[in-house]
Amino acid sequence: MRWITFFSMTFLAVATAVARPNFLLITVDDMSCDSVGVYGCALPETTPHMDAIAASGLRFQHAHVVVGNCKPSRNVMWSGRYPHNNGVEGFYDNPDPDFPVLCDLMQDAGYFAGIRGKVTHSTPYHPYAWDADLTILDGEKQDMKNADSYYRSTKVGIAMAKAAGKPFCLMVNISDPHKPFYSGARDRNQPSKVFSADEVPVPGFLPDHPDVRKEVALYYSSVRRADDCVGATLKALKEMGKEDDTVVMFLSDHGMPMPFAKTAVWHHSTHTPWMIRWPGVTRPDSVDDEHMVSMVDILPTILDMAGIKHPEGIDGRSVVSILRGGSQANRNYIIKEYNENAGGGRNPMRSIQTREFLYNFNPWSNGTRVFKTATTGTASFRAMKALAPKDEYMAKRLDLFVHGTPEELYQVSKDPDALVNLVANPEYGAVLKNLRAELDAWMVKTGDHALDVFRARDKPELMDAYVTHLQKEADARRTKRKGKSTSSLKLIKLVPPDTIQSGTPTTLGIRYNLPERLGAQKIHVTLKAGEKEKRMARKVEVIRGKGVSTFTFDVPDMPSGASISFAAFVGETYENSLQHLKSKTFAVVK
Repeated sequence: MRWITFFSMTFLAVATAVARPNFLLITVDDMSCDSVGVYGCALPETTPHMDAIAASGLRFQHAHVVVGNCKPSRNVMWSGRYPHNNGVEGFYDNPDPDFPVLCDLMQDAGYFAGIRGKVTHSTPYHPYAWDADLTILDGEKQDMKNADSYYRSTKVGIAMAKAAGKPFCLMVNISDPHKPFYSGARDRNQPSKVFSADEVPVPGFLPDHPDVRKEVALYYSSVRRADDCVGATLKALKEMGKEDDTVVMFLSDHGMPMPFAKTAVWHHSTHTPWMIRWPGVTRPDSVDDEHMVSMVDILPTILDMAGIKHPEGIDGRSVVSILRGGSQANRNYIIKEYNENAGGGRNPMRSIQTREFLYNFNPWSNGTRVFKTATTGTASFRAMKALAPKDEYMAKRLDLFVHGTPEELYQVSKDPDALVNLVANPEYGAVLKNLRAELDAWMVKTGDHALDVFRARDKPELMDAYVTHLQKEADARRTKRKGKSTSSLKLIKLVPPDTIQSGTPTTLGIRYNLPERLGAQKIHVTLKAGEKEKRMARKVEVIRGKGVSTFTFDVPDMPSGASISFAAFVGETYENSLQHLKSKTFAVVK
């Protein structure tokens, strides 16, 4: 039984919609915290609109996401649960969770819930329950790098909420600076400012090499384009007259898409610019430099701001009392975990970070196993490989990145780039012992499946067996997914004609039965012809509930015996369809 049965009556005592704020949740993709001006970016004028959010609200200096890659990171945010508890450790779904997530909770509390971008990454299950997918306007998918499109999507979302008579919770997920980066003068989406290779700061964890500088310049130009999109989104909010009753939150899902940042648990992998403007509550240009906060905390924080009861089982903890100017105990560290990349490669990591130190545990590292990450496709990684044969320091850095080491300890207050591993330094023995103990306690508390292998970190054969087992599970899961030709949902059934006559219209019937939770869905029906099944025509309708639709196609004048077939799918796109079906092949009658 799905969670909704248990939570449908939770919100009867919630404050009225007038008293509750709207929410505009803005994220960017693959941006390091120190790329933002107010967080100390060494390059001027990267993020004027992000800086404006900080100037009008509160920013956390020590905020971190839990996971250094996208889908697992976002599922932590919107479920309030660590990956080993929400079932999304990699780029796959948890198809029938026994817990609600952000869109479910906000809808049940009377909010209009809309989303732009990252739709498949923002809930653990498929199909998705949002009231509106603002990535698609008037049947057309929006350009994910275009600032004006974010302006339009935000305006449409606010207008739809107004028409529904509800407060809104809009999540606007901006694609930049995720690759592909800004590509130069011919790019159809020009940032308002372009940075050159000679002016950008090279991150301390990368070599200062011409190819690295070129790539970093494209990254920073993409950061500026992301900022343009933030500005367009905020402009729409203002023009719709909703600035004064809307909470604005901003953050990045993880660090820049470069080696030693994205898809890992180093400092720059997870440090995020979490800013919150809560009209009437947060003080302008205020900074919290005291508390370590995690993005597992963002869901309970939103729920408290809206006056919504927390569901049972969440791991996060609200920061509302901090937003109101107070302090919270036991905010001395945050926990991070990493499990699997987009290709199904398992490189499990666990990490604990304080304001002073970072400890990483890497059971995947056995001296020969290779780190599987998309950042090996970057120009920066290729530059590292080119330098390594003649540069002993770079050779060691490359080996650390590719093969890892079982344990790492860094004094991030002085070494945020994680260049000096202190794990074998006896001066830091007490620090290491304490961080190990805190991490162990967290693993016990949250039921982490890595607990036993963490306690066996001095037994390489057990660590190797653990990672091998996880990889076999991941491989089996991916094989199973590839083998599926259709969704397991049974939403539609084709009712084809008995015969199809050349040059004469023909009609296909489709019976449909959609559960109430799916709301309205698009159904796409295609007429195909010939041995190569070339598409001749496609029609799209919106369906809801239970019924029958008919689709009439003009059959071209074809020779007797020519092939005709039909295909249909439910959903916005074929790749993420809820169900797709294909008819038998008909021989045309002349």
